[in-house]
Amino acid sequence: MAALESPLAIINAYEIARSSPRLIGIALSAEDFVTSMKTNRSPEGVELFEARGRIVIAARAAGVMALDTVFTDINDQEGFLREVRLIKQMGFDGKSVVNPNQIPLVHAAFAPTEDEVRKARRVIEAAREAEARGSGVVSLDGKMIDKPIVVRAERVLALAGASGIAPATPAAPKEAK
Repeated sequence: MAALESPLAIINAYEIARSSPRLIGIALSAEDFVTSMKTNRSPEGVELFEARGRIVIAARAAGVMALDTVFTDINDQEGFLREVRLIKQMGFDGKSVVNPNQIPLVHAAFAPTEDEVRKARRVIEAAREAEARGSGVVSLDGKMIDKPIVVRAERVLALAGASGIAPATPAAPKEAK
């Protein structure tokens, strides 16, 4: 894994992310980065937003994981959880931690909810039913279900399986993929 610590590293994030077939991910090293940017870390994290966005985009384009920086204030659980929710929404695969007590919090934040698992199962089932009918059109609750929706549902079920919430279900029909 490569830690991106400087503005130049952020500019070259994609090249770094694809620099070796052994590289599994890229991560932001925020303290070094903000120091080289001549600023400080803030509770809101605005000084990291551009770097985080570029890292996620570069990681996705290169097919590697995107991991966020550590949250150093181990006594600020609320701030930690706020940051974890933000980076999850941005598309990160996980977060580096400095304290073992942070691990279950990251796991819980990244694990899908029961509602998300239930909806994902319904999406996969709707895609299977459409395939069985020979229909290329899939809809659920009046909404069109297309490839990106099915792919997201598969990811939810894979995360549910990995986190022990629910067993992952078999992949969706070939046409939906």
